Amino acid sequence: MTDALKTDHSQTETGGHLVSSDDVTGTAVYSPTGDHVGDIAHLMIDKKSGNIGYAVMNFGGFFGIGAEEVPVPWGKLDYDPSKGGFVTDITKEQLEGMPPRNDDWTRDRAWEERYYSHFGMPYYWI
Repeated sequence: MTDALKTDHSQTETGGHLVSSDDVTGTAVYSPTGDHVGDIAHLMIDKKSGNIGYAVMNFGGFFGIGAEEVPVPWGKLDYDPSKGGFVTDITKEQLEGMPPRNDDWTRDRAWEERYYSHFGMPYYWI
């Protein structure tokens, strides 16, 4: 990951609204209390709309969940320039109760509907 996202917040502070996916990969994610809960492994982008569907995160032991890549609805992340990373309000209960993924979850709209509803988020494809 480049240092731009980690250290140069001038774009965020002055109203810049774009960031390279290269800069997002590897960015830290924190709980609302400031605890480091994981890192972004990669993004899943809708081919037709260009909307980001998920940030696939490595939670690495978040709330007792083993190191695992978990898709997180993009809307559950909020960039915090003071932390140089994202903040999420995802709870242990939400992670433990999330709908199980099948091997082809990226092509299963019914699963996505259940998943987004589980996190109380509007669908990215609408």
